[in-house]
Amino acid sequence: MKAKKLLSIFLIGVSAVSLLAGCSSGSSSQESASEDTAQADTQEEASEETDQSDTQEAAGEDIEEAAGEEGQETEASGTADGNVLVVYYSATGNTQNVANIIADITGGDLFELEPVEPYTDEDLNYSDENSRVSREHEDESLRNVELTSTTVDNWDSYDTVFIGYPIWWGEAAWPVDSFVENNDFTGKTVIPFATSASSGMGESGQLLADMAGTGDWQEGMRFRSGADEADVQEWVNGLGL
Repeated sequence: MKAKKLLSIFLIGVSAVSLLAGCSSGSSSQESASEDTAQADTQEEASEETDQSDTQEAAGEDIEEAAGEEGQETEASGTADGNVLVVYYSATGNTQNVANIIADITGGDLFELEPVEPYTDEDLNYSDENSRVSREHEDESLRNVELTSTTVDNWDSYDTVFIGYPIWWGEAAWPVDSFVENNDFTGKTVIPFATSASSGMGESGQLLADMAGTGDWQEGMRFRSGADEADVQEWVNGLGL
């Protein structure tokens, strides 16, 4: 009888120990599962923060790139925000072509010099001593060519003025004279350019500077008839405007 009681007590103890062990194991499993869940949540949050950070960084790069492109567009849009004026007289279209290229490169405005009495092909026949240009060359009093306008809107706003013309007998075509004589170039940088089939600039730029009496006149450039855009681009780039 006593032995049975002892056996019963022993079995009860073993059951209690087993129960405690099971509870401990279950608790440990639950705790481990909880820790795994928490770790997964932490990793997920970290991943979300990384994605958010990458997104913000990418957005920042896009904004910076956009700002850089905008700055480049502003810089390329013209030399000093439209303070360049390209004045020209063109008898056959060659000077006009160069003037248009300069205006495109610099973002400048164009102003064409137009005689009230336009020159015809016959007028421009240099080999005919009775042609208009031949007579004007021989008699300087005939060179006072009236223009439709010598007044440029917002003239004072231009800091740099290009002046283009064909070369006639080593000089600037005289329709340009009227414009130069009727304007004040004080405070302006003046850059002459010319076109001709064979003649160089000669003293054409200096003669215009003397006629103007004002302005900072730079050394000019002569282009051949039908000048290439690349040649004009190289010259303008070298001016350092």
